[in-house]
Amino acid sequence: MTRPAAVLIGPPGSGKSTVGQGLAERLGLPFRDTDADVEAVAGKPIAEIFIDDGEEHFRALEREAVARALAEHEGVLALGGGAILDPGTQQALSGHTVVYLQVGLSDAVKRVGLASARPLLVLNPRSQLRKLLEERLPIYERLAVISVDTDGREPAEVVDEVAAAIEERTR
Repeated sequence: MTRPAAVLIGPPGSGKSTVGQGLAERLGLPFRDTDADVEAVAGKPIAEIFIDDGEEHFRALEREAVARALAEHEGVLALGGGAILDPGTQQALSGHTVVYLQVGLSDAVKRVGLASARPLLVLNPRSQLRKLLEERLPIYERLAVISVDTDGREPAEVVDEVAAAIEERTR
């Protein structure tokens, strides 16, 4: 059975795509982002999926994208920030090397930007991000086998720590 070398989870602005690409490069593996998979299947950006089809439709596409990627991808996989809200996805992540990239509100806001194209952060980005962090934090923590704080750190430092933790687990 193939399985990803690492599955990155975390809120918007935690660095899943940036760290994921760096980690994949470091490990000599392919990188895959389920948000990109969803956009490819839908033929439009996530923000448009939310507007045209609603969050429920997006979550269904996301659930399928995650299940497919977990089954067929052997590299580094980044999940959309809210993918972990689905109970089926939570169950599917069991047994995987799930890496939670932690980020505080102020760093997340700086990275995401307040004029964001992220659909769940449209109305009041700072307040919405705070709410997302609070709501999802227990799930991220429960699913993670490795947790790495990204606040105030360069992506390369985070990649180093994640790579070392993965290596430690595979010994």
